[in-house]
Amino acid sequence: MSYVGPEFDPSPPPRRRFGRRPLTVTVAALVPTCLAGWLVYQGTSGSDDGGPARSLPASSSSSQQATPPGSESGSASSSRPEPHKSDKEGGKGDGKGGDGKGDGNDSTTKPPARRPAADGPLKGKIVVVDPGHNTGNFRHASEINRKVDIGTNRKECDTTGTSTNAGYTEAKFTLDVSRRLRTLLEKQGATVEFTQDGDRPWGPCVDERAQIGNKLHADAVVSVHADGSGAGNRGFHVIMPGKVKAGSADTTPIVAPSKELGERIAGTFLRATGSAPSNYIGGGTGLDTRKDLGGLNLSTVPKVFIECGNMRDAKDAALLTSGAWRQKAAQGISDGIVGFLRG
Repeated sequence: MSYVGPEFDPSPPPRRRFGRRPLTVTVAALVPTCLAGWLVYQGTSGSDDGGPARSLPASSSSSQQATPPGSESGSASSSRPEPHKSDKEGGKGDGKGGDGKGDGNDSTTKPPARRPAADGPLKGKIVVVDPGHNTGNFRHASEINRKVDIGTNRKECDTTGTSTNAGYTEAKFTLDVSRRLRTLLEKQGATVEFTQDGDRPWGPCVDERAQIGNKLHADAVVSVHADGSGAGNRGFHVIMPGKVKAGSADTTPIVAPSKELGERIAGTFLRATGSAPSNYIGGGTGLDTRKDLGGLNLSTVPKVFIECGNMRDAKDAALLTSGAWRQKAAQGISDGIVGFLRG
């Protein structure tokens, strides 16, 4: 199956076939009702500045975890829901955040001691895994609502993320999948670093999350998320950086490799999980390109986000809350990273 990377635009532009490294997915893994539509994905080109955000900044009065209807990466929109991120990464990697003031939350600004890498095909490769949000963000509204520079403008440091209607949070989901992913990648010989591992009270900010990957000169970075769109909106999508050159952001060198990384992950995620590409973002390709996410704008190394499913849809939520399915999700992401790094 060939994946094609769309340049997101609210109004569908002419379609084109993508020419870089098509991904072939075994037809038997496809959901029968979607078979015809997935054989060859086609994308569109345009701007990616639209779409409703799905992860909500924490309310300044909130002291308990809520179940937000959407999250930055977005709140759902009646016309076109936007991918669930406003930016979920971090400050500047120096513990000072976007305004240069210490934030008292710098436990991961210094890269942790690396585990000895196992022998394997990814020996010598560095992968940064970015578990979206933080389970403590709800208790730190003022900190995560502080604006940081993302190159094109200023956005909230981080957001709370979304949750299922039953209260299973995106932050718990992303950390679980990320840890499973780390285990799989380390078995392949990769050195794996996290932006946060449940070891800090909140954050990090979106700009810091980007800087962690940059400072480590990572070969690939993947930010793990789940969406918070409306019921009936189902499936996964991978978000890739658009071309941005503004302020401290310049994605020019990473657009092409990030696109390849995203396409590979989309194909292997579909194969491993059996989940369909999003039916509300990406035109059925499972791919989206955006220019409004600080974690992508500020990255200098290949990076993508993956929205593994929609937590606000009952059928997707049943998958996201299943440990067995989360293992499949981790396997799908891992397979895509391995394919990208091995070429």
